[in-house]
Amino acid sequence: MSTRLRKLSLALPALLAVLAVSGCGDSHTRVTTGTYAGEAGKGAPYLYVGPLIYEVQVSRELNPFNHEDATYLQGLTPQQLKLEPGQEWFAVFVQVYNENKLPYPAASSITITDTQNNTYSPIVPNQTNPFVYRPSTVPGHGQLPMPGTIADDDPAQGAMLLYKIQIVSLDNRPLELKIVDPDDPTATASAELDV
Repeated sequence: MSTRLRKLSLALPALLAVLAVSGCGDSHTRVTTGTYAGEAGKGAPYLYVGPLIYEVQVSRELNPFNHEDATYLQGLTPQQLKLEPGQEWFAVFVQVYNENKLPYPAASSITITDTQNNTYSPIVPNQTNPFVYRPSTVPGHGQLPMPGTIADDDPAQGAMLLYKIQIVSLDNRPLELKIVDPDDPTATASAELDV
């Protein structure tokens, strides 16, 4: 075998291995639509909405009689705390990243919709709740929740969006989280939530 052919036969497997690995991609996808897999964020999309990036950390039902879950409900008025028959608490924990030098406002419209087009908007507890997602300005090269805060250090590792949803909506899955850019309502992103 010629030297040139021998070198090619040795290089070909290495080239194929590089192509195979590069085809696998990252466990996170940079998109405006996607599915949240839930297993430690694996497969969770980075959702680009305007200049900011949103990542769902966890989404789950909350039990107000559970001590840990009850802390997520602090700061609600008695009227807000009341669940109607057939309702339950549902929380989505998100992180928001700003990779730009300039600060940008985070989304104030983040809704959940089931397959029957029932749409839910978040309920915002008062300032005594340190876990809540509050639409604010994300500093340049910064994130929400801010590093070192209770929400960032919490096991959910995200700012909480709190919803009252109909239990029947859990049967009408997948639930879809929709995020709207506050500066451009036509710029949106959505992800299926793992319940």
